[in-house]
Amino acid sequence: QVQLVESGGGLVQAGGSLRLSCAASGRTFSSYTMGWLRQAPGKEREFVAAIRWSGSSTYFADSVRGRFTISRDNAKNTVYLQMNSLKPEDTAVYYCAAQYGSSRSLLEYDYWGQGTQVTVSS
Repeated sequence: QVQLVESGGGLVQAGGSLRLSCAASGRTFSSYTMGWLRQAPGKEREFVAAIRWSGSSTYFADSVRGRFTISRDNAKNTVYLQMNSLKPEDTAVYYCAAQYGSSRSLLEYDYWGQGTQVTVSS
């Protein structure tokens, strides 16, 4: 069982930055692929970014590539999403998610956090 708790959301102006953190419980954090997904009002949840257990492989949605970075600290059981050059269309609830292993689809996750709101004003 893995429990995920996100933090770092908030209100920011367009062009600004935020860093989301996701703290995970459990002693096998390094065995999990970690992902960030988001859901805007009236829209389906969509993939944002993911990082495999070693941190050497990262993946991004086209809409955020070049603006967002994902990293993890396995010693702290924490994954981060650094969001730069934020746009109003980035407004959404951002969810941290964990997937056991490193070979499954980046759209499939076993555990989810409660989500944190990110609002970007124009």
